[in-house]
Amino acid sequence: MRIIAVLNRDGGTLRTMDLDAFSAEAIAVFAEHGHELECRVVPGKAVQAELARAAKTEGVDAILAGGGDGTISSAAGVAFATKVPLAVLPAGTMNLFARSLKVPQELHEALEALAGGMIGQVDVGSANDRVFVYQFNVGIHARLVRIREGMVYRSRLGKMFASLRAVAATVVRPPNFEVELHTPEGRQLRRISGIVVSNNPIGTGPLPHPDQLDAGLLAVYVTDPMSSWALLKLVADIVRGTWKSSPLVSSILVEEAVLHFPRRKRGAHAVIDGELIRLDKVVRLRVHPGGLPVLLPQPVTQASE
Repeated sequence: MRIIAVLNRDGGTLRTMDLDAFSAEAIAVFAEHGHELECRVVPGKAVQAELARAAKTEGVDAILAGGGDGTISSAAGVAFATKVPLAVLPAGTMNLFARSLKVPQELHEALEALAGGMIGQVDVGSANDRVFVYQFNVGIHARLVRIREGMVYRSRLGKMFASLRAVAATVVRPPNFEVELHTPEGRQLRRISGIVVSNNPIGTGPLPHPDQLDAGLLAVYVTDPMSSWALLKLVADIVRGTWKSSPLVSSILVEEAVLHFPRRKRGAHAVIDGELIRLDKVVRLRVHPGGLPVLLPQPVTQASE
């Protein structure tokens, strides 16, 4: 295969690495598996445009995106639109989509697994025609991200501390808003603190990502209005991976849903794959079963043999 890699030099792990040396290693690893790899190192603001150019390059069989969850989400949008398979190199803080794909988190192991992998198809979601690979959020998480983005940090550790401070600020005054939820099961008008729509059901581990991406379903998780103490307890449940059993959380599995925010405040935000965006008054969500072509990694047990 001919593969073009776009590496975000400003993203996560990559910004502290010798990217010329890493690119040379990546090219050698893929060559050992019979592939031709070209590496393009670009700043964060140029990633999406470069991914689009790479996908439209004559003779390209796949694109590889290296960076954090925001980079990977942009790459998934390109792959979904062009149907050029996407390989995911996890170089961010959480790497949630890469974890769902079972890509090793160590970069050198990831190169080997991807070079020995095969093309497959996984589910992808959309919110008002914008693609998302793991989550669309309104409420608690959106407020946390908005607060964190107002802080200054220059490293992964700094981002983690900023996130803790944002959690503390959110706990002081939990969100409380009205949503009209339309699904094939009917209409509900509810007052809530948060709503999360996940591309496939979230697994049971401490990190909020699906274990599989082939159920062809959206998982809608809703949290009831809560006090500061209740939100603090929910945060603890999330850290322990036991949040699904919380009486404050209800869920439903659907193929599509519509969210209507009748009293949406001006300047309200949502989060899609970790990126803060303006919240539309009406959001139409659906799953696209097998809609995203990807390079599935060779299982670690095979890659190490």
